[in-house]
Amino acid sequence: MHEKLKNYKSLLYLMFFILILVFLRLSFAPQQSFLPSDIKGKIEAWFAQRGVSLFKAKPLYSRVETKEVVQEESQVVDVVEKVSPAVVSIVIKTVDFSVFSGPSLAESGIGTGFIVDKNGLIVTNSHVVDNDAGDYSVILKDGTTYPVEKIHLDTQNDFAILEVSARDLPTVDFGDSDALKVGQKAIAIGNALGQFQNTVTVGVVSGLGRSITAFGPFGDEKTYSSVIQTDAAINPGNSGGPLLNISGQVIGINVATSSRAENVSFAIPVNDLKPVLESFIENGRIVKPYLGVSYVMISKEIAELRNFPEGAYVTGIVKDSPAEKVGLKRGDIITKFGDSALGTGFTLSQAVLKGKVGGEEMLTIDRDKSILLIKVTMEEMPANL
Repeated sequence: MHEKLKNYKSLLYLMFFILILVFLRLSFAPQQSFLPSDIKGKIEAWFAQRGVSLFKAKPLYSRVETKEVVQEESQVVDVVEKVSPAVVSIVIKTVDFSVFSGPSLAESGIGTGFIVDKNGLIVTNSHVVDNDAGDYSVILKDGTTYPVEKIHLDTQNDFAILEVSARDLPTVDFGDSDALKVGQKAIAIGNALGQFQNTVTVGVVSGLGRSITAFGPFGDEKTYSSVIQTDAAINPGNSGGPLLNISGQVIGINVATSSRAENVSFAIPVNDLKPVLESFIENGRIVKPYLGVSYVMISKEIAELRNFPEGAYVTGIVKDSPAEKVGLKRGDIITKFGDSALGTGFTLSQAVLKGKVGGEEMLTIDRDKSILLIKVTMEEMPANL
């Protein structure tokens, strides 16, 4: 009896000792074994005879996963270092009046822009620079300041092209917003909170072809069609700054943040900017093609519900416009512009913007369930529109 009790106590001591060793091994040396191989083998064999397996400790993290995270962070850092010199803070100087001190000059950061031409062309949102009562300037990353000499506005698309007197400025590269995929990386750079220095936020493209209505500080509103949705935070002051892909190319122009949901921001696709910029470089001013209709886009869901085709439902015709001249009518549904099908992902405005002044386009029209093909010649948009 005493012999059995003695053996039982010895077994308990041995198991206790081994558990301590195993605990130390898991805690301090998960990748290495400090037991001599012969003792380790005997211990494992002893437990194996009793149906117990001693497993090697697994690492608490994967070296491969860690390496991928480091590589991804390095890519973002590379993008920021590459593009930041071409991103500018936009500043306005206004005269403030005080009952006690009289007039004084106030300076505030109101937005962001990015350099598209080394000789001083900068793009931002038109709503960033629409205050006629102030003088604008831009500040580069290195602190260099240039006064804005000319401002060219495209209020319909919320673009502005600024001119400054400078040479050999760093510029951005353009990507292809039509090739975007939901889930790919998105990086926003801008003058957040008017601090005159670039801040960076990172997220993903979380939606494409969105339509939103943004409200200005004075109750004015602006509707944007077919914009990019991202969860990269776009803070006050980021408007007009670039949204970038992981290659450091501009894929959008940051424009708004949703007031209804957190981590939801929007950017205008860069492909909408390209024809506007090309027309400016070619003509020295913004020249836009013009059709002359007001419309609402019929979504796929509404089309299925109401048995309508997808497209642009015409709600009005501008007098003496190209649309009136070729006989377009209220109630027509424009389903194709040239070879491009229209829908919420590619609107009529986007299609017209890609056209040329003086160019001819074939419109496919659904009129009371009859299909018509109407050729229209695009004209330049009047200055009063």
